[in-house]
Amino acid sequence: MDYDLLVIGSGPGGYVAAIRASQLNMKVAVVEKSEIGGICLNWGCIPTKSLLKSAQVLDYINHAEDYGIRGGAEAKPDFGAIVARGRGVAEGMSKGIQYLFRKNNIELLKGFGALAGGSEVEVTSDDGSKKKYSAGNIIIATGARSKELPGLKQDGRKIIGYREAMTLPVQPETMVVAGSGAIGSEFAYFYQTIGTSVTLVEFMPRIVPNEDEEVSRQLERSFKKMKMRVLTGSSVESADTSGDKCRLKILTPRGYEELETDIVLSAVGVETNITGIGLELAGVRTEKGKVVVDDYYRTNVPGIFAIGDIVHGPALAHVASAEGIACVEKIAGLDPEPVDYSNIPSCIYTTPEIASCGMTEAAAKAAGREIRVGKFPFAASGKANASGSKEGFVKLIFDASDGELLGAHMIGANVTEMISELVVARKLETTAHEIIKSVHPHPTMSEAIMEAAAAAYGEVIHL
Repeated sequence: MDYDLLVIGSGPGGYVAAIRASQLNMKVAVVEKSEIGGICLNWGCIPTKSLLKSAQVLDYINHAEDYGIRGGAEAKPDFGAIVARGRGVAEGMSKGIQYLFRKNNIELLKGFGALAGGSEVEVTSDDGSKKKYSAGNIIIATGARSKELPGLKQDGRKIIGYREAMTLPVQPETMVVAGSGAIGSEFAYFYQTIGTSVTLVEFMPRIVPNEDEEVSRQLERSFKKMKMRVLTGSSVESADTSGDKCRLKILTPRGYEELETDIVLSAVGVETNITGIGLELAGVRTEKGKVVVDDYYRTNVPGIFAIGDIVHGPALAHVASAEGIACVEKIAGLDPEPVDYSNIPSCIYTTPEIASCGMTEAAAKAAGREIRVGKFPFAASGKANASGSKEGFVKLIFDASDGELLGAHMIGANVTEMISELVVARKLETTAHEIIKSVHPHPTMSEAIMEAAAAAYGEVIHL
């Protein structure tokens, strides 16, 4: 065999799996047809956070007088510079992954990788040349791409996906964002903050529909406060791009509405990259557009594994990384725990931010659990008031019988940095009493976690 492990795809699942395998003394290669680091690092998680930071800085400047600072009204967004900064951040991080490959003696095979039957992978280079490599184990980590709706075909100009939304040549005056999940909500916030007039269209009855209902309502209030138009229970039925503007027909609860806009961002989810990679040739089983795997990401074909967006579970970078580590450790003969999909943190980097893990209140009730719910608003937090970030709250859900933490749902400043405490708490089966009696530093946003736990048991101090 040429390698002990060959990974197809260098995203947060693939490159992490490769590095862990190298640490476990395997000879490793990674096949990548595009940028090192995959979609997340180059066209997703990292560059979008750069754009959002620019929007946040602009928002701070525009509200500088709230902090006793004058002169903020002069600030204007330089759209080209904002986009260039985002690309620079992504390129720097991609170079960091290349350094990690060299440090860990991981060979990079540039080209399009496809299963070639047995233990072989065929790599097609940009010039069309092909070469086959053999490996004792193969991990498929090919990720996903922007999903297209039948009535909203992306043309890359007027109807775009998330990649184009990061690199538009000119800032649009108006934009319609179809879909209010993490991608749609983050771009809607970014463009609205820098001065584009945004309409957010969501098919479900509320935005960020996978989050707790109270969190959804708070984000909608925050969006409307910044003059964003939000249409829930609505869908883009058709789009006419023949003129200077894009003419949309939107079905709303009040009937059809016609709307003109410069740009439509389709953010209705992702679809897996599993076509053309030799799954049929190798006999790898798929179901509903995903590769079927067991708890350690083994497919039905010995020696072939799959991780990340192409398998069951949430399509999140940190999930793919965890899957890659568990998969490789199992290959190496260790005894890793399976990934616990019931305790995966979800983060949305709008302002205010959203972070959650575990069961929502509605899900806990639907499961027949007797629960206690504690909620603490940031309006009552000293740190939130001092920092001018009073929007939002922490909401904790406990089992009424034993105090087990079932779920945590937060919306507010920096909550994506706070959620890890609650992920660890759930992993350790921490009770409400233990959270209440764990001294939290003052003044911090994280005090709200302790206060929310106390509120569930009638012990809250600052409400």
